[in-house]
Amino acid sequence: MHQVQTIEVYERALSGEPVWIRGADGSMDRLPVDVWSGQLIGPFDSSVLGLCTGPTIDLGCGPGRFVAWLSARGTPALGVDSSRLAVNLARNRGGAVLHRDLFGELPGDGRWHHVLLMDGNIGIGANPYRLLNRVSELLGPNGTAMVEFDSPGVACGVRAIRLETCTVASPWFPWARAGLDAAPELAAKSGLSVVDQLPDSGRHLAVLERAA
Repeated sequence: MHQVQTIEVYERALSGEPVWIRGADGSMDRLPVDVWSGQLIGPFDSSVLGLCTGPTIDLGCGPGRFVAWLSARGTPALGVDSSRLAVNLARNRGGAVLHRDLFGELPGDGRWHHVLLMDGNIGIGANPYRLLNRVSELLGPNGTAMVEFDSPGVACGVRAIRLETCTVASPWFPWARAGLDAAPELAAKSGLSVVDQLPDSGRHLAVLERAA
């Protein structure tokens, strides 16, 4: 299978081509880009977004459905994504989105009311401690972070994955996993604390704030 850059395979998915996530253990899951690109906001996402009552930054926003939803309801929102195509798609939906590395310089450091880390993005950078520390840096003193975790019982660790179409594949890269029951420990090591949880039938969210 021909190898191309990871971002190219991801952007093929954004363009409508079927893409799968292959684990080094042989597991295969469809990359759910149709959900991320859709116009509908499901009950779980709606409940999460309902907690965003002030300026919100969405890390790894993809094609921007959350940013567009919040903006349409009058809540200031900014998305950040490393894919230029995702950024363009999000802007076409009316969202304010930056083509940036979320670990790099971002506007509003230490002043955001809310930070969103959804859709499996706890895996970004393969280091949840570093990622949640970045979330803590972005939050204002009384802000909250809405962080989606894996199902309870999923061990906190890193696995090797790659993205595949029928004809091309990305290089293998590390991706973190962390179950909801790991949230208190991960948060505490990042200067945060869990103040609420929002479990659903298949999705799990922890609401975090800066620790006292």
